[in-house]
Amino acid sequence: MTTTPPVLADAPVLAHVVRGGFVESAHRGSAVVTRPDGTPELVLGDAAGPVFPRSSNKPVQALAMVRHGLDLEPQLLALACSSHSGEDFHLAGVERILAGAGLGTGDLQNTPDYPYDEVARRQWLREGRSPSSIAQNCSGKHAAMLATCVVRGWDIQGYRDPRHPLQQAMAETLEDLAGERVAATAVDGCGAPVMAISLTGLARAFGRLAAATGGPEQRVADAIRSHPDYLGGSRRDVTTLVRDTPGLVAKDGAEAVYAVGLADGRGVALKVADGGQRARPVILAALLRRVGVESPALGQLAEAPVLGHGEPVGAVVAVGV
Repeated sequence: MTTTPPVLADAPVLAHVVRGGFVESAHRGSAVVTRPDGTPELVLGDAAGPVFPRSSNKPVQALAMVRHGLDLEPQLLALACSSHSGEDFHLAGVERILAGAGLGTGDLQNTPDYPYDEVARRQWLREGRSPSSIAQNCSGKHAAMLATCVVRGWDIQGYRDPRHPLQQAMAETLEDLAGERVAATAVDGCGAPVMAISLTGLARAFGRLAAATGGPEQRVADAIRSHPDYLGGSRRDVTTLVRDTPGLVAKDGAEAVYAVGLADGRGVALKVADGGQRARPVILAALLRRVGVESPALGQLAEAPVLGHGEPVGAVVAVGV
């Protein structure tokens, strides 16, 4: 019988959904802030149990690719770290990554989908277009994975296999930055492997990435900081957070994961137990404020409106953070 891990089962309530002054729902979660040396400074819930970082792991995966020879200009490297919104400039960037490796969109193996961004998705549907791999939010990562395989002379057909040298390199890089072993491996939504580590390991990895002063680590961090629109999109909270907070790197992930690295080497990671995305930025904003981060972005992320008849009648608010 599968048991619920403590990171989910024993998680404290970190957000309330308030409607008309009445607490309608609650979201439990676990979170951690790590010091520059990687040790926990603040722990809420279970920060030692493994979780799947989902797309929050992409900057670390991009680092593995750069360490193994991937050489992209900054905006395309940010796209390799992205869960992009499927806007036109994202799709053009994916095509550029592939073309630079002598490949095309037919070589992508990520799951076909519509654009993530609502505006882009509506336009896609109006044009009568079907789901495609390039429109799916992980196509930047997959294009970069293919390009890395070309650089190294690795097989491009089996690049999603956990036993492929590309995926082995990604596991080694994740363990290096997180300071712990991968606890489990499964298949992510896009078809690539997803590897489990603790929230503490995830925060530690992002702190190390953000504080890097040279080498591939700084290249990845600088790409994210200089091109947050390629990391997320025109209407994404992760883009706003990186753009408006000097020195910060961040990546959102499916099932309500968020990871942040600060320029001083501290890291932040959280997981909402029920996977509900609406509480994720709200909890993160409260955590960042608690540890002294100042940014105009936090005011925008701190409360998610609850609507009634199209009008704000409440909000998702952080509690116990």
